[in-house]
Amino acid sequence: MVLMAVTAWVIVRNRNLFSVIVLGGIYSFLMATVLVAMDAVDVAMTEAAVGAGISTVLLLGALYLCKSEEARPPSKPLIPLLVSLSVGGMLVYGTLGLPEFSDPHAPIHQHVVPRYLNEIKQEVDVPNVVTAVLASYRGYDTLGETTVVFTAGAGVVALLRRRRKGRKL
Repeated sequence: MVLMAVTAWVIVRNRNLFSVIVLGGIYSFLMATVLVAMDAVDVAMTEAAVGAGISTVLLLGALYLCKSEEARPPSKPLIPLLVSLSVGGMLVYGTLGLPEFSDPHAPIHQHVVPRYLNEIKQEVDVPNVVTAVLASYRGYDTLGETTVVFTAGAGVVALLRRRRKGRKL
């Protein structure tokens, strides 16, 4: 977590966009490591593939078409900083009422988890609980996420595509 905080601080302070992209990839790998430590290997693999892999490649492609240095802001961005800090503070305040991490008496462990574990065999007939939840109970959500990622990728490819002079498409 300390490495993630240091990486984020260096990203914020850096003006060289190539360095920022590489550090963003490193941050994604560090986040994937944290997710593996939390036993969320499927999410960690997604973070590594999308966050460090595809995003880094697409951003490097965009950087190839742009300048490599970020322009300095014309003034001090005090209002956006205050808005960001206040939203962050509200988010932290909102988490204070949540149950402790892995609390066995949390509401989700009282009705949702037992239902998934006990009735998934009769309802879905898929032996892997994670696959059954993602493919059946959250099927539309997973389809929506896949559609958003595909649309974003297609949009980036369309934006980065270069047209050659004198050639009509």
